[in-house]
Amino acid sequence: MNDAAPHHPDVRHVRHVLVLPDRDAAEEVAEALTDRFGVTEEPQLVRDALAGEDDAEDAQWLVVVEDPDAAHDPARLHDLAAEYEGWREAE
Repeated sequence: MNDAAPHHPDVRHVRHVLVLPDRDAAEEVAEALTDRFGVTEEPQLVRDALAGEDDAEDAQWLVVVEDPDAAHDPARLHDLAAEYEGWREAE
């Protein structure tokens, strides 16, 4: 008996990473994801220090959105990040 979940070749788990300039922008984007996109799982906020930089002012913030059904349009997510001077990283 095979207990594995059925594999659906047309649906793949996607992780969207939005890069923002600071924590405030990241928190606002995370809130907007719930309001505008209906994201139910709270996005993960991660501080990403730039290579070789120890100063907190030189950190970007990442908003990681799990999208198990590939339901969110990457272009719309990019546009949302761009409203806060950020962008969406392709994974």
